Amino acid sequence: MGPDSTPAEILAGTCTIAMIGASPDPDKPSHGVMRYLLEQGYNVIPVRPGEGDVLGIPVVNSLAEIDEPVHMVDVFRKSEAAPEIAREAVAVGATSLWLQPGCVSDEARDIATSAGLAFAEDLCTRQVHRDQGVGAVGPALLR
Repeated sequence: MGPDSTPAEILAGTCTIAMIGASPDPDKPSHGVMRYLLEQGYNVIPVRPGEGDVLGIPVVNSLAEIDEPVHMVDVFRKSEAAPEIAREAVAVGATSLWLQPGCVSDEARDIATSAGLAFAEDLCTRQVHRDQGVGAVGPALLR
């Protein structure tokens, strides 16, 4: 996987997802997307300030707190936050950075792709997974 990977290829090559901005509120988009990705077999780690859990999974406050390899950093934040998150994704050795709908950043793209990360923006991971028929390809092959 690299800067030229398609969104479907990113999903197919992903097992562990760090979800920035994951919410315990079932009415928030990140909650529904996290639930869906878990149901598809992905290992999703919620990243948000504070303590607690999302869908029964304990939250971590930053990417640096994750003690396992992260394939995708999936971002549910405003565009202004994306460049710093891109730098953090590079620092932890993530293989891709995915910005959810409404989050667009040329600077984040440049940071990620210059470091060799695959990149997608302004796209929903759940929607792409469903539309492209990715199925359990990624998690099933990587486990």
